[in-house]
Amino acid sequence: MSDEFRARVRAGDEGAFGVLFREHGRAVYNHCFRLTGDWTAADDCTSLVFIEAWRLREKVDPHGGSLLPWLLGIAVNVVHRRRRTAWRHHRLMERLPGTELVPDFADEVVGRLEDQERVAAVARVLELLPRADREVLALCVWAGLDYAAAAQALGVPVGTVRSRLSRARRRLEKLAGKDLGPDREPGPADWQTSGDRKDAVRPYGRKKR
Repeated sequence: MSDEFRARVRAGDEGAFGVLFREHGRAVYNHCFRLTGDWTAADDCTSLVFIEAWRLREKVDPHGGSLLPWLLGIAVNVVHRRRRTAWRHHRLMERLPGTELVPDFADEVVGRLEDQERVAAVARVLELLPRADREVLALCVWAGLDYAAAAQALGVPVGTVRSRLSRARRRLEKLAGKDLGPDREPGPADWQTSGDRKDAVRPYGRKKR
């Protein structure tokens, strides 16, 4: 995106933010879904990402290319805060007296979506990795960012991204018991040339039935 567009974003131009959402909303949603493994959580986190982007708009670098790394960096923090809040809520609920739960028959009728189950299973393995390694792995492997873009998203040096990704691959291979492929630098992502409008894991905004 041009420096002129970045200036519009920094100035809080609503039209520019509309373009930002149309261009990158699906990629942000996919990233949130892969980090959470849950449709509803991904919807909520995506909304929060763009709210945060509006709040932090003046911090956008005046010069550069795609704003997707910036948005994914915000997504990483949004998901982390949501997990921390959920953990605190869980601890609080554990202290409350137990109550008899009424079975949710709707869940038995609808069931779980297979892709959500698979992502949730992967997420459980990833939870065994340190947070820093997990974030780099998600950005470089799932979101398709190269080292420089991932470094921009996380606000760390490129060398830190390299070492974290290498360490994450080794640890994940041991945990999963399978080879994740050669330890090499990610190539240019499709979004860098195609406007980030990849096919979503599912159509963004579509509710589970």
